[in-house]
Amino acid sequence: MNRRTLLSTLLGSIPSFAWQSERSNLKITGVRLVQTRPRKPIPDFKPAPGAWSTQGVEVANPMSIYPEYKATRSLFMADPGKVPSFTVELTTDKGLKGYGNGGPGGGPVVVEHLAKLILNRDPFDYERIWDTCWRSTMSYGRMGVTMNAISGVDLAVWDLIGQALNQPVYKLIGGSVKPRVPAYCTGNDIEQHAEAGFKMMKLAIPHGPADGREGMKKNLELVKRARNVLGPDGEIMLDCWMAWTERYTLEMAEMLAPYRIYWMEEVLQPHDYAGFGRLNSSIKSTRIATGEHEYGRYGFRYLLEHNGASIWQPDLNWCGGLTELIKIGHLAAAYDIPVIPHGGGLNGSTHWIQANVNAP
Repeated sequence: MNRRTLLSTLLGSIPSFAWQSERSNLKITGVRLVQTRPRKPIPDFKPAPGAWSTQGVEVANPMSIYPEYKATRSLFMADPGKVPSFTVELTTDKGLKGYGNGGPGGGPVVVEHLAKLILNRDPFDYERIWDTCWRSTMSYGRMGVTMNAISGVDLAVWDLIGQALNQPVYKLIGGSVKPRVPAYCTGNDIEQHAEAGFKMMKLAIPHGPADGREGMKKNLELVKRARNVLGPDGEIMLDCWMAWTERYTLEMAEMLAPYRIYWMEEVLQPHDYAGFGRLNSSIKSTRIATGEHEYGRYGFRYLLEHNGASIWQPDLNWCGGLTELIKIGHLAAAYDIPVIPHGGGLNGSTHWIQANVNAP
């Protein structure tokens, strides 16, 4: 018997597996945008007057260099009613309905483009669904609006899978790895948040380079106030929302070093990978965190190649959904970079956090 005959004989003896021809017998039959409300609304919270949570006060932002837009974000951001985030509903031939939230502007992309690609598909083929959505929108967007659209579709697909199997999604992606998930609170209602029991707070930094030395002093006073309220063991993080520069960040890091800042977030604009890399390498008193305005595994690969951050912060509703967050998380884990999703307690990321050791 020659080698070719032997090989064909061996291959011919390999049995087919029973599951190879199995399907879930679930088919997506409808796609539409809907308005939802929570079954268990979060408790009412009345922000302290003048606090960041009122959304009516100044917070450092990338538009701060223009005085007419500096006072509040609402002066330059899109009207939420005209460029909204969205919820997509996927219906199936078995009566199950899945819901997914996506980022601003993504809704029309879902109903006018992606719907035709996912109708009649099995939601369990989530990798195929994600890839067709990605490849089909690549010609007009690989970040931002198109990824916001893909995120909502992907989360609705995972919702269907969880319902079909009658399992919470964290059970399907690794199971529970921790008994509790620590939480931090964002905002400058420091005393209120401490009274509510938070030991970790992220401050919305009010000032940036446009405010000069006086603004730096006011930032310092805000951090001092938080440290006095939290005591020596509490954790303080800073949300700088793409408003600072390298030089400004270096000076602020030096000023704030005595107050033990846990991380400084989004100090630069998201495309400045080289700048993030320089800061991450030179600042030792705190950690550089970023990623909420980064998209997909390829965007985070750029961040990795520049050693741009000590903590990654993908947003589940913007980064490409759960299918893509899993890939981003694996990439980070290979380099021992912690992943702390943006908005994690609000947007469903708790399932991914619960199932991943590398999510502190």
